[in-house]
Amino acid sequence: MSSDLLIRQKCEEMIAYGYVALRQFPKFEKHVLAAEIRQVMWGILRLIVVCNKRYHKKTTLQELDAELDLLRAQIRISKELGYIDFKKYEHWSKLNNEIGRMVGGWIKAFTGNGK
Repeated sequence: MSSDLLIRQKCEEMIAYGYVALRQFPKFEKHVLAAEIRQVMWGILRLIVVCNKRYHKKTTLQELDAELDLLRAQIRISKELGYIDFKKYEHWSKLNNEIGRMVGGWIKAFTGNGK
C-alpha cells in the first residue's frame, strides 16, 4: 500500500522536524515536556507500523488518532508557554494536520469495509 508508506514518510518527517523544534526548549523542560513529546512522536510512528501490519485495524487506528490529538495539545501548550516560536508551531502543526488527514482517510476506508 503506497498510502501507508506515505503516512510513514510524513511521520518520520514530522519527527525529524520535532527534534529540531525541541532543541529550542529551555533546559529545565528538555527532560520533562520535551521528553514526553518525543515519546508521543515515536508512539505515533509505532502505531502506524503496527496498523500497517494488522488485518483488523480499527482499534489501532483509534489509538493512533488519540496519540495524534495528544501531540497536538502538547505542541500547542509548548507554544503557549513560549518554548517554541509561532513559526515552528505553525510548521509542526501543518505536518501533524497532514498526518491527521491521512489517518482520518485510513479510518474512513476501514470503517466502510467493516475491518
